[in-house]
Amino acid sequence: MTISKTISTTISKNTYQAIYRLLDRVSPVPYDCGELCGAACCTCTYEPEDIEFNAEGDVNADNYMGLYLLPGEDQVFEMDPDAADNDCDWIDWGYLLAEDYEFPESWTGKVCFIQCRTSPVCCRAKRPIQCRTFPLAPHIDEDGVFHMILHCDELPYDCPLISRNAAFGGDIRLNDDFVQATYTAWKHLLSDPLIFDLVEMDSEYRIEDGAEIIVMK
Repeated sequence: MTISKTISTTISKNTYQAIYRLLDRVSPVPYDCGELCGAACCTCTYEPEDIEFNAEGDVNADNYMGLYLLPGEDQVFEMDPDAADNDCDWIDWGYLLAEDYEFPESWTGKVCFIQCRTSPVCCRAKRPIQCRTFPLAPHIDEDGVFHMILHCDELPYDCPLISRNAAFGGDIRLNDDFVQATYTAWKHLLSDPLIFDLVEMDSEYRIEDGAEIIVMK
């Protein structure tokens, strides 16, 4: 299978690979956080009957537990099944039209959407950005200042890194090097106009909804 043309990006494959290497060196906590919750973020089984990946790679992403890749992030993946170093056999791969979902207006065309076939075991070297930087999220405040915040959007599972976080009086603190590396990674990613638009849109939704925003960096 080869990748269909997806939405454009200014982030090169080399830059994505450099960001992956940076994030490879850090972890949210100094132990396997999956042992706290049964790897809930990887194994949540919400999967309605109408989900399908068809021959064209289309997917009903509204009702499927998975992740969309950022613009250009698909460059990191080798999607040729005949290639000697093929690394896509651990994921299901689909596409959705950005115009049909809640993406910024600047996003036009196909967006890659993936789900792990072998969770909670995966090819950790190819985990997407959203996996690598969770439970933090990029946020732009009302003064236009960029921060990394504790994820505050609704989730279909409980994440102890959030619910038991020290910010809420709990017993879990995120590693400082993880927070810094995640901040650095997203700071680079925001140089891409489409990614900036996405983060800005998500930030505006949080502010409008009156979400509790916990700034970590």
